[in-house]
Amino acid sequence: MSHGGPSGPLDRLLGPVAVVILSLLLVALAVGVAPNFDTRLVGVGESIWPGYAAELRSDPTMPECDLAELDSRLATCPADAETEGAAADAGGDPFGGQDPSAAGGDDPFGGADPTAADDPFGGQDPGGKAAKATSSENCPALRALQKRCATKHADYTAKSARITSGVKSYRSFETAVSDFARFPYWKHLLSLLLLVGAFATTIRNQHIALREPEHPLEFRVSQGLQLVVHLSFLYSAIQDWRVGQAGTAEVDHAGLPLLWTVGFGALAAVNLFHLARVPRSLDQPLSGLRLLMSIPLYVYMGVLSIVYFLILEGHQSGQAIYLHKFVQHPAVYIGIGLYIWAGMMLAETRLARRAFAVITPWKLPPAILAWLVVVLAALPTAYSGASGIFVIAAGAVVFEQLRAAGASHRMALSATAMSGSLGVVLRPCLVVVLVAILNKQVTTDELFGRGFQVFVLTASLYLIAMLLRNKDGFNVASVGEAGPKVLAASKKVMPYLFIAVSVLVFNYAALALKVSEHTAAFILPAILIAYVIYDTRFSSPDADEPPGDTDVRTFPALKRATAESSGHIGALLMLMAGSVGLGGVVERAELMSLVPADLGSQWTTMSILVVAMVLIGMTMDALGAVVLVSVTIAPLAYNNGIDPVHFWMMVLVAFELGYLTPPVAINHLLARQVIGAEARVENVPVEGGWWARNEHLWLPMAVMGTALVIVAFVPLMLGAGG
Repeated sequence: MSHGGPSGPLDRLLGPVAVVILSLLLVALAVGVAPNFDTRLVGVGESIWPGYAAELRSDPTMPECDLAELDSRLATCPADAETEGAAADAGGDPFGGQDPSAAGGDDPFGGADPTAADDPFGGQDPGGKAAKATSSENCPALRALQKRCATKHADYTAKSARITSGVKSYRSFETAVSDFARFPYWKHLLSLLLLVGAFATTIRNQHIALREPEHPLEFRVSQGLQLVVHLSFLYSAIQDWRVGQAGTAEVDHAGLPLLWTVGFGALAAVNLFHLARVPRSLDQPLSGLRLLMSIPLYVYMGVLSIVYFLILEGHQSGQAIYLHKFVQHPAVYIGIGLYIWAGMMLAETRLARRAFAVITPWKLPPAILAWLVVVLAALPTAYSGASGIFVIAAGAVVFEQLRAAGASHRMALSATAMSGSLGVVLRPCLVVVLVAILNKQVTTDELFGRGFQVFVLTASLYLIAMLLRNKDGFNVASVGEAGPKVLAASKKVMPYLFIAVSVLVFNYAALALKVSEHTAAFILPAILIAYVIYDTRFSSPDADEPPGDTDVRTFPALKRATAESSGHIGALLMLMAGSVGLGGVVERAELMSLVPADLGSQWTTMSILVVAMVLIGMTMDALGAVVLVSVTIAPLAYNNGIDPVHFWMMVLVAFELGYLTPPVAINHLLARQVIGAEARVENVPVEGGWWARNEHLWLPMAVMGTALVIVAFVPLMLGAGG
């Protein structure tokens, strides 16, 4: 894991980068809540001006019919055309409507027309009766047309009269919000967040890797391969743009490849700078193993995509195509950035320390305290979207507080790495939401319902492990001793609860925004911004607080939190983009076609799937892995009789086991990244054998491994898994 930090002259760019990231995240927040805000504005308008939504949001259209012309034409009609026509038929006939020739049976003219030879009126209608007959025939239709036209004009006049200057001003604001809510650039926003974040990460040398470079050659190999991968993405984006320009079909978001070209070109330039200025602090002996481990994980994925797409397939735009797939669900990945930002803002507040101060007066044994922290961390993990995100956001505080309570380095590290593992199955976790989006066989309600059962199982297993691990007895502080301290600490926590409730109420009242798996990513940062404002402007420092721990100015604190989050956002999003590309290699190479469609019994199928899911969890991030599994492996499971909900519960637990399992153990890598030097537990001596030396690895693996076996196979034993 690289902790490089600023690199000479390039560190001056990190300030502007933080401002850009802050702007992107604020835009994401605004766009995310805009539809709900517009809904609320329409409702307010409806309550003030009834019919606002249907009639007043736009100017009425002038009727096309000409009422004056119709009135003029109707003036030539009799007062009642139908009555006049009836009178003419009855009273104007001198024979009373009888046929004079019918009585006698003889025609006095012998059937001849006496005027046939000569018209005494010269062909003229002496009374204009023909014109009147024609007019009488058209008048009813003309009268109906005039009536409809008059109604339209009256309606137009009434609506126009209701559109006052106040309505126009309100409507102007509301429709502007409505237009903004239809934001068409989500994919561009995600691409910018990825590229700008990766720019900060590359400057700092903070991409996720197993180890830091400690020799100049290790550094050069790492930077050189990053350069190759970035240039390959640049080349693929250019080719993708050229294909789009050459085609006849209209291309959606045709400018994205150009944005990627500029972004990956900037990343390549940073790599060139690093290659030209190798840090002098890299003075350790060369290690071949460390050389391989110092290469970022996304680089391995990128190299595999280069080999397959460019060399084996000759598919020059292949990598860019899977970048397009990566941005297909922009709200999910932008939510990752918002959660990380919220976590970094949490580090700028006193909340975590004050929350721990409510627990520590009880003087719980370190093992039990570790269990309690991991269980309590499940809820923020569910809201942060993935276990790795929570580790990034709060891992340093968890480790610090557990160490202060007497936990060993290894116990504190294991609890920190596992602190995000229990909550991924709880509402409103983004990973579960993505599963439901990509798999119509399951719903979020089904997954979260079964997920709570899995949470209870894993929490119980971890409690058993901690009880077995506990060597400090079960003596806790008495109520008399701990009560006053807990009460005093609780008073300091209450303002944060009040702020959270106030923000939630405001969101509901003003924005019609309720907390759910779809809105949590936009609500949580708003709460944390309020926390930062409270801590920097209204909260007094604690007596035992280290000086300078919390900035007394709001914007510098937000800027610092954003600067810290930018590196983590870039590192995690690049890993996720690389995972989607790796999934593309698996998909296009049709590796799953090598697996028989019929795997035999449900037990055999589940055994194969369990191993496969753990391996995927060891090598890919959760969101990228969900995309891959949904496309390739999930149909295989369904076709072999595995219940979809059962399958995905197994997948999520297997992923968490993979994130805790060497050689990658991504949650341990992230914990090391945020904790720093203290996380190097291999340098801390310990009494005991191999278990004691590697407790931070084996204990979480044992808990999640046992949970995986139970989740995967017990439903099959009970006949509920298929």
